Amino acid sequence: MTDLHGYYFEDLKEGMTASFGKTITESDIYTFAGVSGDLNPVHVNDEFAKTTMFKGRIAHGMIGASFISAVLGTKLPGPGCIYIKQELKFKAPVKIGDTLIAHVTIKKLNPEKKFVECETVCTVGDKKVIDGEAVVMVPSRG
Repeated sequence: MTDLHGYYFEDLKEGMTASFGKTITESDIYTFAGVSGDLNPVHVNDEFAKTTMFKGRIAHGMIGASFISAVLGTKLPGPGCIYIKQELKFKAPVKIGDTLIAHVTIKKLNPEKKFVECETVCTVGDKKVIDGEAVVMVPSRG
């Protein structure tokens, strides 16, 4: 793998893994709200969020999904892959100060289409906050 090109399909094996994580800040939430247009008060309004079942502001679920995209697009398979499909189940909230880590594991290779099926999981500590599966298309050497 090089900086400008990720793995080729032929270099991939079932069981390969990669991850990306960072601690979620208030700035991350406001920046994501601005870029996405999702100004749901549960994310950006502390007074409103205190009245919800979460008892405070939570990060957008799609921040975690974007961490998965970061792993796929920069690490495994890396630059050059094309997102085909993503399924997500949001299992628990992420709050300011939580360290969110996205994990990607290759589950199945489809040589005919050059598709790679991946397990995608986001965690905070030992808690699974997002569970899902992704399919990406990966360039071949040939």
